[in-house]
Amino acid sequence: MNKSRLIKDYISYFFYAKTKFAIHSPFVFEFITEVLNQKKVRNEQIENIEKLRNGLLHSSDEINVLDFGAGSYTLQTKLRRVNDIVKNSSKSRKYVNLIYRIINYYKLHYILELGTSAGISSMYMAAAGRNVVTIEGCPATAKLAEENFAKLGFENIQLKVGNIDDLLPGILKQQQIFDCVFFDGNHTEEATNRYFELCLQSIRNETVFIFDDINWSDGMKKAWHNIKQHSSVSVTIDLFFLGIVFFRKELSKEDFVIRF
Repeated sequence: MNKSRLIKDYISYFFYAKTKFAIHSPFVFEFITEVLNQKKVRNEQIENIEKLRNGLLHSSDEINVLDFGAGSYTLQTKLRRVNDIVKNSSKSRKYVNLIYRIINYYKLHYILELGTSAGISSMYMAAAGRNVVTIEGCPATAKLAEENFAKLGFENIQLKVGNIDDLLPGILKQQQIFDCVFFDGNHTEEATNRYFELCLQSIRNETVFIFDDINWSDGMKKAWHNIKQHSSVSVTIDLFFLGIVFFRKELSKEDFVIRF
């Protein structure tokens, strides 16, 4: 990731992105007013997750991280501080709150997450009262996430440990239908396209796909472009750091860049 390029791209996005006043699609206008622009979620479970996140951000503990993601062309194990993992790999409260609101508003019940990390986003999705299956490649990171789930009493999260490429086909075959998939694992063009194609076998009309870091690299930009062009996709919403995909056949095929 080139940070200076990312900042430049974000500035361009901010001035190009539209607000609800420039949107003519009733479906997207409703999404903006009823989901995107709603207030931050506050309840006891969410506050407990954020207290736990704050504790992790101040942790000096270290774990051996096995890296499967972008930039790791060969598997590497390295010692990383827990606070760095949470700071760099967990979505901010702004974005996990949005994912929580999406799940609640559209009544999405069966959730699949590719890339658990410390489990912050997993717990937000589970806090919506939904069943979450999440995949984490690194055993030590998975252990950290499991400890976090246990601390807050989350029993509706199934954590699968292993390479997404190895585990995903079996999970999709077993569950058959997922209402929401959060793609937050291997942030490369090839992997993102591959996981997208695989997960298409488990969608229904109301399924929502959420992609993290769609502008993280040129490869991720290409993957996002490919996803937007796919014949099964109806509406896409680009929030710069997140991309949201709807498959509703009753909607016209349109792409939106929305300020968030």
